Amino acid sequence: MDFRNDLTRAVERYRAEIAGPREHLALLRWQMTEGHALDRRDTFPGHLTTSAFVLSPDHAQVLLIDHVVIGRWLQPGGHWEEAEHFHLSAAREAIEETGVQGLALHPWHRGADLPFTIDSHDVPGKPSRGEPAHIHHDLQYLFLADPALPLVAQVEEVHAAAWKPVEALAGIAPRALERLSHLPTP
Repeated sequence: MDFRNDLTRAVERYRAEIAGPREHLALLRWQMTEGHALDRRDTFPGHLTTSAFVLSPDHAQVLLIDHVVIGRWLQPGGHWEEAEHFHLSAAREAIEETGVQGLALHPWHRGADLPFTIDSHDVPGKPSRGEPAHIHHDLQYLFLADPALPLVAQVEEVHAAAWKPVEALAGIAPRALERLSHLPTP
């Protein structure tokens, strides 16, 4: 993977094909233009993360984690780690944090590394690491998995992993929920 070029392609394609009229991604694009090392978690004001919206095949449920540090239910994800594609980083996070089995990239992606959403959001700092409040530029991908299969939460990072009604995304990822409402069920 050529991180900078692949990120540039993903962001440009996302903006051209997917982004809504108010999705400028100004800070992310500025950091990219300035040559910031977005693949490093010590790059501020922001750096790259990836996350996974893992859906049941009927799109009625979504796999969420009760995040230890943030203290609320979220989609699985984390800081970008070296992978051949960005969606593989998101898949790895989902598998590590939840133990989800049979994870498959959603057909919406057509096998490509195009994010379903890109969400730049504020994250509280971690004084124990000397980390200030900062921004996570999160490339978000859709996956499918069978909710009948067992989960194993990674207790170092999550209190629990559970399937929830997809409407739970209203308070977590409203843009993703709105886009999901327009997807046909595979």
